[in-house]
Amino acid sequence: MIATINPATGKTLREFPALSSDDVEKKLQLAWSTFHSYRHTPWPDRARALQKAAEILETEKRELGALMTTEMGKTLGSAIAEAEKCALGCRYYAENGERLLADEDVQTNASRSFVRYQPLGPILAVMPWNFPFWQVFRFAAPALAAGNTGLLKHAPNVPQCALAIADVLHRAGFPEGAFQTLLIEADQVDALLHDDRIVAATLTGSQRAGRSVASASGSQMKKTVLELGGSDPFIVMPSADFEEAVTMAVKARVINNGQSCIAAKRFIVADGIYPEFEQRFVDRMKALKVGDPIAADTEVGPLATEKIRDELHDQVQRAVAAGGRLLTGGRKIGGPGFYYEPTVLVDVPRSSPVSREEFFGPVAMLFRARDAEEAIELANDSPYGLGSSVWTHDASEQAKFEEGIDAGQVFVNATVASDPRLPFGGVKGSGYGRELGVWGIREFVNIKTVWCK
Repeated sequence: MIATINPATGKTLREFPALSSDDVEKKLQLAWSTFHSYRHTPWPDRARALQKAAEILETEKRELGALMTTEMGKTLGSAIAEAEKCALGCRYYAENGERLLADEDVQTNASRSFVRYQPLGPILAVMPWNFPFWQVFRFAAPALAAGNTGLLKHAPNVPQCALAIADVLHRAGFPEGAFQTLLIEADQVDALLHDDRIVAATLTGSQRAGRSVASASGSQMKKTVLELGGSDPFIVMPSADFEEAVTMAVKARVINNGQSCIAAKRFIVADGIYPEFEQRFVDRMKALKVGDPIAADTEVGPLATEKIRDELHDQVQRAVAAGGRLLTGGRKIGGPGFYYEPTVLVDVPRSSPVSREEFFGPVAMLFRARDAEEAIELANDSPYGLGSSVWTHDASEQAKFEEGIDAGQVFVNATVASDPRLPFGGVKGSGYGRELGVWGIREFVNIKTVWCK
């Protein structure tokens, strides 16, 4: 069902019919025909539209933020910040896109040889609900800057966000066919991937969804970029600023109500400071205010859907059954809405399957490490490799973590965050390809060699 269901109340506010095959065909043809004209749009016009999109996002951030909160339950403050971040991403590519896409001369024995970056065509974006605006804009801004057109298949629980994004970009000055939202069911995606007019695809979501999109795209020789979640380690060593590490550990776990691919999920703490860290961390988790995401003092809102909450609770129960101990939480919160108690698990056996899963909600697992080497071993003992956060002021330890952790990102004395200037993506089960920065804008272009005698 494509519908807005308020996670704070469980009430269905609005339902949307899926587009018919004829409707999808019209939008697909529009994306294809628009590409052949839009690709030649002068750079100043593209940059102007991106800047205008940024202005709209900033001007309407409260209304757009309220829409995000209503559809997926993130706190209003974080939703407003998400709209602001989308504006930042648009401005980054408006100000830097021309430079990032400029011809690059390469010295060879030719009279001139250079590399040119040219757009590919319509790109299908299959996006998740947890950051309903930012996940889309971190694809859309560079894709549109490069001259591609985009078709968005968003998560079924954020249809109004999906429509609002297309509206913002259209009002900013992009042609109607440059970016369109497709309100379709998951089983309609495969036909799109097999259509010759879709030239590439990007997906942020589960490993199951990533495998499906990659398989269908691969059979058609189409490029994909996949970001498939993570179980990020948060490592604390004795030389760390202890108070800051505890404070940021809690924030890193419950960001976006715990529903973030780059939220810290496995906390690996050096033996010597572990007992105090455990106590302080548990006390802080217990003290978090869970409630209405619209309220200014709420720190943790509801999970996005009842199904997500039920799956999280099942994971916690399986962790306890495997030998883990609950230090706080571990229960659904009664009443309307899809709330779950902030939860801390310890002693979950590394041999248990649940210890290798991603917990998408306010649930933390704590582990001990003898030294930096064991902390790295624990960090890498995961099928995921998206982000990692390391807290130490020992220069030799920092170097070991920077080199030794198998992840797309290592943040030292800071929590993991995406930044328009830096590449974002992972390794192993977290996917492949990169978004953002120069790396993101060049993912969906023809990197063309030109050699002139």
